[in-house]
Amino acid sequence: MIENKIVNISEQHLYIEYNNTFENRPTIVFLHDSLGSVQLWRDLPAKLAETTQCNTLAYDRLGYGKSYPMPTHERPVNYMELEADILNDLLTELNISKAILFGHSDGGTIALITAAKYPERVNTVICEAGHIFVEEVTLKGVYDAWEAYKTTNLPERLQKYHGDKVETLFRAWTETWTRDDYRSWNIEYLLKNITSPLLFIQGEADEYGTLDQVEKTITQVSGDAEKYIISGVGHTPHKEVPELVLEKVTEFIGKYF
Repeated sequence: MIENKIVNISEQHLYIEYNNTFENRPTIVFLHDSLGSVQLWRDLPAKLAETTQCNTLAYDRLGYGKSYPMPTHERPVNYMELEADILNDLLTELNISKAILFGHSDGGTIALITAAKYPERVNTVICEAGHIFVEEVTLKGVYDAWEAYKTTNLPERLQKYHGDKVETLFRAWTETWTRDDYRSWNIEYLLKNITSPLLFIQGEADEYGTLDQVEKTITQVSGDAEKYIISGVGHTPHKEVPELVLEKVTEFIGKYF
């Protein structure tokens, strides 16, 4: 059964695409990045459903894609911790008890936080280019994106996926990460609570984070953890080398299901 619809989760109207075809199989939950959406995952959910025989759930966070707008661009420092709570509520609503979380960038961080806060709901985590603390290279990437927003057709390209919500979501990302009070944001204290198996994927040339993000994550979690570093690849391995990511993720999930 495939459902594409708006659901009301904790007073947030979120767009979901839920493929619940495979009976008694786990669900891979796709968590997009800071400018992402369901649509920007392209055909990866369908391909992973085929190679793993798992169900898939992708959703747009509030303010993104086909979900309702954010009420404001202003975010608290712990906005990703709050997103983990929303994800838990969504999994509860859909009766998904043993999820495989696949998150990219902000989505990867949200996957880690959710696995730490709600271990009973999370079976496995794939974190792609996630962050556990703020680095100078991250801030440079954000400032470069802001410059591109002002000087290129980036706003028009984003409007294809987010419509009239683009300026609010872009400001929410860039202004939060570059605020003085965000410099000290750090979730390393949560990592010891992650007991589910973890795969951390990162491009060696990631323009938003160093390999410290990977090493300090996999050495502090309590469950099995492995890394997959891809040379010559930047911040979005699943778009830059999709076949490599598909093969690695399929192999990783196959170890546990």
